[in-house]
Amino acid sequence: MSKSFERYQKRKLISSYFSVVLSIALVLFLLGILGLLVINTKKMANHFKEQITISVFLKDEAKQVEIDQLQKSLAMAEYAKLSTYVSKEEAAEKHSETIGENFMEFLGYNPLKNSIDVQLKADFVSLEKIEEIAKTIAAKGYVEEVSYDKPLISLLNDNVKRISLWILVASGVFTFIAFLLINSSIRLSVYSKRFIIKTMQMVGATKKFIRRPFIWTNIKLGILGALLAMIGLAVTIYYVNDNFPELTLFKDPVVLGLLFAGIFVLGVIISFVSTYMATQRFLNLRTDDLYY
Repeated sequence: MSKSFERYQKRKLISSYFSVVLSIALVLFLLGILGLLVINTKKMANHFKEQITISVFLKDEAKQVEIDQLQKSLAMAEYAKLSTYVSKEEAAEKHSETIGENFMEFLGYNPLKNSIDVQLKADFVSLEKIEEIAKTIAAKGYVEEVSYDKPLISLLNDNVKRISLWILVASGVFTFIAFLLINSSIRLSVYSKRFIIKTMQMVGATKKFIRRPFIWTNIKLGILGALLAMIGLAVTIYYVNDNFPELTLFKDPVVLGLLFAGIFVLGVIISFVSTYMATQRFLNLRTDDLYY
């Protein structure tokens, strides 16, 4: 009978530890995903910003030497990521493919202009900076027009700011929720041993002596949960990077290292604080209150 009871208690203890580890691992994994999103918010925003292109349309009388010089100067400019020359013939061919018919047969001539498409670096994608760049380029005598999508640029910048703000808010809220969830799991684990805590206290054990084994046990569980979360996060990062290489998630190994270290430290800190608070609560309870 006693052996059966011991096996039951052992299974119950293992089940309790497993639930704590699983709770910590899942919460820290989700927190790690959110941290990865926060870290890469600027990178993703830059990726979208660098799709913005300004088109420099050239006059028909522009000399080839002038066009070549302009393209080289634009390619070397600090604001340019890429500079591509598009002849009026190439532009007409692309436009015909887009609309599904040869518009030149209807018009009888090609109304399009030779142009240079400049793909901008993310730091220069703002209306103020682009207007300044456009004015400088348009001042050249052989430039017909500098065109860019003002509404799109304005909308993109507004959305980037809005999304960044909400991600930061969500990070703070989720971190608080993560603490509450892990704290609840550990408190339930300590709650099951509340009578042992009170018995030890009644025979003269100090609060520090009673707390120590609970704290060390849950710190170990926190470390195990953090390691499982880190493994899950590493697999996720590898999968995302393999399918979306443009995000270059492995480009900043130091940042990734700090993220993993943060998850590990957070698992230890939350486990320590939660266990300390839970044991302190039961240490301060009267014996009669343990039944409620």
